[in-house]
Amino acid sequence: MNQDIITFLSHLRATRHLAANSLDGYRRDLEDVSRDLQEHDDISRTADIKPHHLSSYIHRLKEQGRTNATVSRRIVSIKAFFQFALEAGMTGANPALRLSPPRAERRSPKALSLSDVERLLEAPDLSDEAGVRDRTMLETLYATGMRVTELTGLNVADVRTDLRLIVCRGTGGRERMIPISSMCRDWMLKYLQEARPGLLRPGSVENALFLSHLGSRMTRQGFWKLIKKHAAAAGVSTEVTPHTLRHSFAYHLVDNGADLRSVQEILGHSDLTATQVYQPSSKAKLRDVYDSFHPRAGAAHDDEDQ
Repeated sequence: MNQDIITFLSHLRATRHLAANSLDGYRRDLEDVSRDLQEHDDISRTADIKPHHLSSYIHRLKEQGRTNATVSRRIVSIKAFFQFALEAGMTGANPALRLSPPRAERRSPKALSLSDVERLLEAPDLSDEAGVRDRTMLETLYATGMRVTELTGLNVADVRTDLRLIVCRGTGGRERMIPISSMCRDWMLKYLQEARPGLLRPGSVENALFLSHLGSRMTRQGFWKLIKKHAAAAGVSTEVTPHTLRHSFAYHLVDNGADLRSVQEILGHSDLTATQVYQPSSKAKLRDVYDSFHPRAGAAHDDEDQ
């Protein structure tokens, strides 16, 4: 099997032009499979490997406490290798066809409390144009749940303060219209009328909405540094990134009764499952609704009081 692995890696290098670290990852994964099957099943030839050998290998990985991410990556490498082995005539059948990665571990994104959000939004010094810009960017991020690349990619023409709407370009260039709050609209107007002209270089025709101190488009990295600075000034102990405000926006919408489909559309998620990670924080609210409105929710308590 080891010689077949070398042939497979040469094939990847020649046809897919993978980076050295990607090739090294395939090599480590497949060499681990080869060692394991040699040790437990006394198998050294690719053609002798059967589906139950690979299933047992994956089971041993899980028993060793390997993470789902590690097991999933190992399965990807195995499936790619055996597909190649079948096409190259190294084996008469693909034993990896029925292997499937474990279900991804769904982690709840970190979000800020309402009080932390308020302190963060109020952190910028409003005595100059840069402070007004920072406050407006923070307000916009929290009001829309945009990704930081979407925020920094906005142009002046994308903002419709009269309609309280922003046209946002998401992944794949897909456009979506996001409503903004009256508070966000007011800060946007203040920025456009009072701060942006001072940040714009004389004679510049820059169409970017948010400008850096150089008068050019604010970069993702530049805003990342700004939000870190304002979080520290606000005394927010939670690690804050631009994505933290996106998560906070979504959590707070769901907590206040927004339906997931609407939140999905605003966030620009192509799949509802990506939006469902924000649902756990609303469980307590669902219990309150149930206890308040179900006709028999309080029956047991009433009986106990009698």
